[in-house]
Amino acid sequence: MSHLIETRTPARPKRPFFLRRGPMETIATVLIGLGFLMLFQPFLLVLYTYSLVTLLAGTVMFIIVSKFPE
Repeated sequence: MSHLIETRTPARPKRPFFLRRGPMETIATVLIGLGFLMLFQPFLLVLYTYSLVTLLAGTVMFIIVSKFPE
């Protein structure tokens, strides 16, 4: 008869929200979409002015966050 010993792997603590890949990719995608909408709206010059910055920030954020582990 063999005796099996149950060993539990220690539960890894959850990562903070800002270090999780899924939610941060969603935020980056929303930021890219927001920058796109700001770029093509004809109403406010202020939104148009900051559209490229918003678009680039979302793109850079997506590139960085896509390197995070699952």
